[in-house]
Amino acid sequence: MYSFLDQDITYLKGVGQARAQLLASELDIHTVADLLHHYPFRHEDRTRIYRIDELHEGMQNIQLRGQIIDVSTVGEGPKRRLMATFTDGTGFITLIWFRSLKTISKMCQIGVTYQVFGEPKVFQHSFSIPHPEMEVMEQVQNRPLLRMQPVYHLTEKLQGRGITSKFLNQLVANAFDKIASIPETLSSDLITAHRLVSHEQAIRDIHFSQSAEAVSNARRRLKFEELFFLQLSILQYARSRQTVTEGWRFPRVAEKFNAFYSHVLPFSLTEAQKRVIREIHADLKSGHQMNRLLQGDVGSGKTIVAALVALLAIDNGFQACIMAPTEILAEQHYRGLCDQMQQIGVNVALLTGNVKGKQRRETLEGIKEGSIQILVGTHALIEPNVEFRNLGLAVIDEQHRFGVKQRAQLWTKNSRPPHILVMTATPIPRTLAMTVYGDLDVSVIDQLPPGRKPIATRHFASREYERIRQGVEMELRRGRQVYIVYPLIKENEKLDLKALEEGYEETQRRFPQWKVGMVHGKMKPAEKDAAMKAFAANETQILVSTTVIEVGVNVPNASVMIVENAERFGLAQLHQLRGRVGRGAEQSYCILVTKDQLAENTHERMQILVETNDGFRIAEADLKFRGPGDLEGTAQSGLPIQLKMASLVGDSVMMSEAREAAARIIEADPGEQLPQYRVLWTRLRQLKANQTNYSDIS
Repeated sequence: MYSFLDQDITYLKGVGQARAQLLASELDIHTVADLLHHYPFRHEDRTRIYRIDELHEGMQNIQLRGQIIDVSTVGEGPKRRLMATFTDGTGFITLIWFRSLKTISKMCQIGVTYQVFGEPKVFQHSFSIPHPEMEVMEQVQNRPLLRMQPVYHLTEKLQGRGITSKFLNQLVANAFDKIASIPETLSSDLITAHRLVSHEQAIRDIHFSQSAEAVSNARRRLKFEELFFLQLSILQYARSRQTVTEGWRFPRVAEKFNAFYSHVLPFSLTEAQKRVIREIHADLKSGHQMNRLLQGDVGSGKTIVAALVALLAIDNGFQACIMAPTEILAEQHYRGLCDQMQQIGVNVALLTGNVKGKQRRETLEGIKEGSIQILVGTHALIEPNVEFRNLGLAVIDEQHRFGVKQRAQLWTKNSRPPHILVMTATPIPRTLAMTVYGDLDVSVIDQLPPGRKPIATRHFASREYERIRQGVEMELRRGRQVYIVYPLIKENEKLDLKALEEGYEETQRRFPQWKVGMVHGKMKPAEKDAAMKAFAANETQILVSTTVIEVGVNVPNASVMIVENAERFGLAQLHQLRGRVGRGAEQSYCILVTKDQLAENTHERMQILVETNDGFRIAEADLKFRGPGDLEGTAQSGLPIQLKMASLVGDSVMMSEAREAAARIIEADPGEQLPQYRVLWTRLRQLKANQTNYSDIS
């Protein structure tokens, strides 16, 4: 009776309009199906009853049986609390409530036997349980034993209105009373091959299991199903793009490419760079539109790869563009390319907000009539009045800094979409690359150019600043330069700017012999550019900054990066900041300065950076600490299939298993016609009906 699953939640006993509105607004539960798919995030074994004399510090939730022998209200105003002395004959424990005191005091009857559940805390050598669950034993004995008690995600607002885990579980039970069956969503061969329980069994066991094994089997089935449909969606789109979206052909490796490679390149390419260029060229001559993600750590040589690929476009009669997220980075790319491309007669132009008047008009005309072969710029490139004669390749640097709708506008710049190469120096763990960019081909530059020394990273508490000062002074005397970065987080913007300005003044006092510059995002563009240029020209030796220098600053003479309040940054961001140094042949240093007392996981994060320069290891660790976050670089986009049970971080092995299974289905039934797989395609359409996915825009 599948149609009942689509019924409004008000059809269930216990749900009126007010509760329905709460469930919708707080948990996004609108229908019976939504309720069944609101899974518990953990289960508690309620079969064991502890004795009070067994309790010890550090225990999780426990269950006791006994009686209340005394009840009293203590304190005044906000500190008022209800306290009940509870015993089971082996000892005493205090039950404490800070809210709803009048209601709970009526429940606490002396001499009645209760079953109590909660987490024991130690205060002044005595045990207490704050806000325990409490039931009269008579009620417990009269209901069926549910050994694995489900615990659901709830909000404070729901709990304040009496919607508890027990209430939700009862609603699910009411739903099952009316459901004849829950239809299967996977094909029988998948269920057999992966040793999965049925969809209905998994839903029943996740809510009403009698054993830990049944919960485990249910979780495994539900995780596999989510990951399978996620991968099926991605691979379905990837296949469609490869077979439907026609691309410009770039078969020739000709004059410009060969001249640049043989006479202009200032160094030999690494084997990783050569491999990546071969992978890209295979795409460019295939006849299909390229969508490729190029990952490479800071300093791995992505820009030179982009330059060579642009020359493949030019050798085949097309134009290329390179879009960067900041004017500083765009200008840096432009200067580097100009110096190199002039030697082989390739015309490069720059288009940013700073390019105005006659120069802008000439640039727009040159793009339109084709005399400009490579255009470098910011989001100014996607403005409607930028018309290319024949755009064949778009390179997007630090792609996560552009919204997907901005990137999509590049597709309109030719009669067929240009080939797209998106580059990032933020390493993306394989699990995420396979998921979020699963419809893109991924290339990785996993080698640094020869001669680069690994950056030495050190972690200091703020009380150790004298040691830091001595080390910095030693580098300055050697003629090197130093960055000092402060956090600028929007919630604390005024305080952070004050800390930055105070830090600037303190730095001037600490290093009076050297010139100190300052830069932050709130400065006018001209002031910011002047400060950056002064540092690049070594007119200032120390640059006090916010994270505006995270991307796009290349000063090979800078050898020290000091990050103040490093505990407030994510690992990936700290790794990006560290990449601003180590760009020359000399040894460079990254100094992480944190407050004196740190939480254990914060200390672990700092230690990871001290131990490794491997961006992919750091990205994996960052993912574990912070979760996947906004993976596609836009607030309105997300995964094509919502994950409720599976984890991109914790279920990477199952992710690979699900991807292989999805690939086999795509290969076996490319036309979505086989009767044995009809259930899969039907379910995929249902899941995607209300999802918005932008992954087709690179």
